[in-house]
Amino acid sequence: MNREVTLPLIVDDRGALQVAAADVSKLLRTVGARWLHLVEAGEQGLDEDTVAALTIELAKLADRIDVACIAHSSGAP
Repeated sequence: MNREVTLPLIVDDRGALQVAAADVSKLLRTVGARWLHLVEAGEQGLDEDTVAALTIELAKLADRIDVACIAHSSGAP
């Protein structure tokens, strides 16, 4: 199953971002890293394959946010 997630950039009237993309990207990557750490530590109830897949998807979303913000700041359409 492949589902697309759209995360719009929120800007004000002047085009300024309301949420720091770096903070959002860092949060997504940190969550994934924490999940992986829990799996490696033997945390019960976590499926290694599922955690790995979710971590990859979080990293992809973080990458997409970074790319969208770079395009926004460079004025790309």
